[in-house]
Amino acid sequence: MLGLARSKGFRKRTRKLLRKSPRNRGLQPLGGLLREYKLDDKVVVKINPSVHKGMPHRRYHGRIGRIVEKRGQAYVITIKDGEKNKTIITRPEHIKPYKI
Repeated sequence: MLGLARSKGFRKRTRKLLRKSPRNRGLQPLGGLLREYKLDDKVVVKINPSVHKGMPHRRYHGRIGRIVEKRGQAYVITIKDGEKNKTIITRPEHIKPYKI
């Protein structure tokens, strides 16, 4: 097997993480898309693998962050990553409200 390099793409090693179960495939309900988030709302980054546009990196899947601003249709979210604050820009398909 000479000449075969490992993939180094944006979605590498996501076979289990970015996959829907067969019952949940297809279009998602519109309620999640129509929800408006306010500033300082807590949200969970939950990547929807069927929507590729505005998808955050897989390392942020399951993380809790705060809405900082809205840019067009997308939201700017700050996430605590160790000692640093990371800023990601994602669309509402990939976030859910955080329930305590």
